[in-house]
Amino acid sequence: MLIGLLAKRTGTSERLLRYYENVGLLASNRRANGYRDYDDEAERTVGQIRALLAAGLSTSLIRQVLPCARADGSLRPCPGVLDKLRTQLTHLDRRADELAQARLTLQRAIAAAEHAEPAATAE
Repeated sequence: MLIGLLAKRTGTSERLLRYYENVGLLASNRRANGYRDYDDEAERTVGQIRALLAAGLSTSLIRQVLPCARADGSLRPCPGVLDKLRTQLTHLDRRADELAQARLTLQRAIAAAEHAEPAATAE
């Protein structure tokens, strides 16, 4: 399938698909006219790439994870990959805790401001 069709099917820009290919996340063959030709698996691969990016993984880690991916979206236990994913999960958990604390602080500030006496206006 040509890049335009892959872009349409995945909701991903052609520019981003070329980037995925340049960093080694996606492969294509070249037709005689030089056009990129993606196999039927490319659509699933792009979906996996986008899901892993949304999970906060870097493209270098995704490059390691993709060979472990099964068609159903689950992962085979590839050496070293699970440890890296666990590290990423720990990082996300820590960040979620930080965001929850920041949210609570902001909620308290808003609540305090809403219940405070109105500021005197200058006349």
